Amino acid sequence: MKTKNIAIYGLLVALAFILSYIEYLIPFPLMPGIKLGLANLVVITAMYGLGYKESLVLSIIRILLVGFTFGNLSTMLYSLAGGMLSWIMMAITKKSKWFSLVGVSVIGGVFHNIGQIIVAILIVSNPLIVTYLPLLLVTGVVTGALIGLLASMIIKRVNRHLR
Repeated sequence: MKTKNIAIYGLLVALAFILSYIEYLIPFPLMPGIKLGLANLVVITAMYGLGYKESLVLSIIRILLVGFTFGNLSTMLYSLAGGMLSWIMMAITKKSKWFSLVGVSVIGGVFHNIGQIIVAILIVSNPLIVTYLPLLLVTGVVTGALIGLLASMIIKRVNRHLR
C-alpha cells in the first residue's frame, strides 16, 4: 500500500470518526436509535471516489473504532449489521446504474435500519420490534436523501479541484 493511500485512509477514517462523534452528541428525541448517518457521508463519498473495497474497509474500521470508543458490544453489533447490509445494498445499486448517488444513499439509509431491526429481533427474540420499521424506513429515506445530496456536492467540488 502506498504512503499516499495510507494517508487518505487515515484522513477519511478520522473524518468519519469525528462525524460519528458529532452525531453521538446530537440527541434525536423522536425515537431512540435514529441517527442522521453523518459518517455514511464519508463512506458513500469513498465508494464513488475511491472504490468499493476502500469504502468497505473504511466503514468497518469506523464502526469498530466508534463502537469501542462510544458504545459497547451490543451497539457495535447493531452498527456492524446495519453498516454491512447498507454497504452491500449501496454497492449493488451503484453497480446496477439504475440509481443516482442520492438514490444509492437512500437505499443505504433504508437498509441500515433494516439490518439493525433484524439484529434487534434476533437479540431480543421479539418479532414485534418490526413495528418500529415503518418509522425507521421514513427516517432512512429522509436522512439517506440528505446524505446523498451532500455527498453529491462534495464529489462535484473534489472532482473540480482535481482537474
